[in-house]
Amino acid sequence: MSTFDAPNREVCTLRRTRTNTPLQALVTLNDPVYIEAAQALGRSMVQQEGTLDDKLSIALSRALVRPVVADEIQVLKQLYEKATAALEGHPEEARKLATDPLGPIPEGSNVVELAAWTVVANAILNLDEFLMRR
Repeated sequence: MSTFDAPNREVCTLRRTRTNTPLQALVTLNDPVYIEAAQALGRSMVQQEGTLDDKLSIALSRALVRPVVADEIQVLKQLYEKATAALEGHPEEARKLATDPLGPIPEGSNVVELAAWTVVANAILNLDEFLMRR
C-alpha cells in the first residue's frame, strides 16, 4: 500500500490524497495483474463494432465511467497507431505482449492488433482517474 501512498491500516481516513509516485506507475505498467487486465480490455475492444474512435471511446468510458473528451481519443489514437507501427516488425514481441499472462489469442485474431490494444488499455488503466475515484 505504501507504493500507492495509501495510509496504513491502523487508522481510518476519510479521504486519500492524490498521488502519482513513480513506483505507482511502475506497478501499474508492469505488474502481471495489470498487464492481464489490459490484455482483457484490449481483447474486448477488438470484438467491438465500429471505428477506431468508437472503440477508444468505449474503452475510456468503461474504465473511467464518464463521458469521453475528443482530445483524449486523439491521444489514444496516436498511441494505438504508434504501437501498431512498432509491433508490425516484431511479431514475436507482439505475441508475447498479447498473450503473456492471459493466454493464447483467439483463433483468427491479428496478434499485432491485440498487442497494440494491450498497450492502449495499459495506458488507460494507468490513469490516476482510473485508479482513484473522486
